[in-house]
Amino acid sequence: MKEWKQFLEPYKQAVSELKVKLKGLRTQYELEGVHMPVEFVTGRVKPLASIYDKTLEKGIPFKPSAELAEELPDIAGLRIMCQFVDDIGKVVDTLRKRTDMHVIEERDYISNKKPSGYRSFHMIIGYPVQTIHGVKTILAEIQIRTLAMNFWASIEHSLNYKYQSELPDEIMHRLERAAEAAFRLDEEMSLIRDEIHDAQQYFTAYKESADRGYGEKRRKGE
Repeated sequence: MKEWKQFLEPYKQAVSELKVKLKGLRTQYELEGVHMPVEFVTGRVKPLASIYDKTLEKGIPFKPSAELAEELPDIAGLRIMCQFVDDIGKVVDTLRKRTDMHVIEERDYISNKKPSGYRSFHMIIGYPVQTIHGVKTILAEIQIRTLAMNFWASIEHSLNYKYQSELPDEIMHRLERAAEAAFRLDEEMSLIRDEIHDAQQYFTAYKESADRGYGEKRRKGE
């Protein structure tokens, strides 16, 4: 078990650092006073049980190794959620320009959805982690998707787990229809994005004004 802990520790460090950096994008957009394409960021290190399942699927030994690290580039995983489909392209362009990571592979499942209806944009990156033994480059997968895409993907994942990836035809067809409905929702939201931005800015300004008014009353003892 100690061997696995030593193997996975750099992945945990990579996820922790990348979460901070990617969440920082939201703050930077906010300070610039422009639309924030990043809604929120999550991250995880793949559990050992999932790593084991993947090794069986790929026919490789279940043990810490360079081969395992190469064959499973998603041991470290990050997800960036966006409000609108157009925001995904902005985030992708931003990540391509960063110098603290390098993009190794891209998979566009938005323009080229999977047969199941799955949509998301995947990037495999190399990320340098500083360790006591020097720099270790970790492979990590970043998935960029809308909130609607993420909701659908979470449901599909749960159903695949329940049925051990052998979904009944009726469930598969319903999932496909749900995926199209989710994408139509994204398209509709994109059409009224200007109205949504104005409403969000109005709400933020109103909330800040109300908070200031409450603070003034508190100071005056009212």
